[in-house]
Amino acid sequence: MLSILIPTFNYDVTALVTEVHKQSIACKIEFEILVYDDASTDLKVRKNNTSINALEDTSYTILKSNIGRSAIRNKLAKNAQYDWLLFLDADVMTVNDNFVSNYINSLSDSKPIINGGISYQKEKPEQSQLLRWIYGKKREALNSEIRKKNQYISLLSSNFLIKKEILKKIKFDEKMARFGNEDTLFSYNLKQKKITVSHIENPVNHLGLETSEAFLKKSLQNIDTLNLFLKQKLIDARYMKISRVKYKVRKFKLDILFSVIFSIFKKRFEKNLLSNRPSLFIFDLYRLSYLCYISRK
Repeated sequence: MLSILIPTFNYDVTALVTEVHKQSIACKIEFEILVYDDASTDLKVRKNNTSINALEDTSYTILKSNIGRSAIRNKLAKNAQYDWLLFLDADVMTVNDNFVSNYINSLSDSKPIINGGISYQKEKPEQSQLLRWIYGKKREALNSEIRKKNQYISLLSSNFLIKKEILKKIKFDEKMARFGNEDTLFSYNLKQKKITVSHIENPVNHLGLETSEAFLKKSLQNIDTLNLFLKQKLIDARYMKISRVKYKVRKFKLDILFSVIFSIFKKRFEKNLLSNRPSLFIFDLYRLSYLCYISRK
C-alpha cells in the first residue's frame, strides 16, 4: 500500500517518524517507513534516530558515504516495497492527526502525484531567520487552489505522494544534484511528460528555519544552477518567473543595466534582506540582477 520515505542528514527524525507511524497504524493499512541517513556527521543525532528501528515496519539505515539529495531519494524509491511513495523531508512535522489518512483517501490512478503543501510557524522568529520565514509564508505556504494554478512549479519534494512507476520513468537527476535546485528540474521533467500533479490541503509544518545569511547564499547558488539549466537547455526559459522576466529584460537590452545594478547595490540589497524588515521586492531584484550579472560573464 504505502511506503513513507524520509531522507535525513544531521537531523533528529524520531518525533516525525513516531507520529506518521502512529497515524499509519490507525489507518489499518500495509505500510513501511524507510529512513535513509546520508552519512550524518552528528553522532548524537545518529544514536537518537537508531531508536526508530524498534517501531514495527520501520527501519533506519545509515549510508556509508554522502550521496546527495537526488540520489538518496532515488535509492529510497528503488528499495520501497509498495506502489505508493510518500516523501517527507526530515525537518517537517504533521499539523493534524489525519495527515496519513488524508493522503490515503486521495489515492487514485488518475492522480499519480499528490502534493499536500507546506506551512510555517505563526510566531515571528528572531531577526537572523526572518527572511527565510517571510519568504516561506508568502511564496511557499500556498493553499491548494493557488498551487493548482501552477501545478508543476508549486511541487515541493518536502511533502508529496507519487506512484512508484512514475519515479521509475522520471527520476531525480543525480548528474546535476551537486548544483542543487533538483525540485525545479524534476517538476519540469514531469511537465514535459504531461504527468498531472494534483494539489490538496494536507500540509506539513516546516521546522528547520535557516538563517537569512545561509538562505541568501543558497538563493544565489540556486540562480547559478538556474543559469546552468538555461544554458544547457535543461529547462525552458518560460518555466520560471525569474527566467521569463530575465529574457524580457534581455530582449529590451536592459540586462546590462541590471547587471550594473547588482554590482553597485549588492551590499545595500543584503543590508535590507538581513534586517528586521526584509523586502521580498528587493529579494526578487537581488536575484534577477544577479542572474543578469552572471549570464553576461
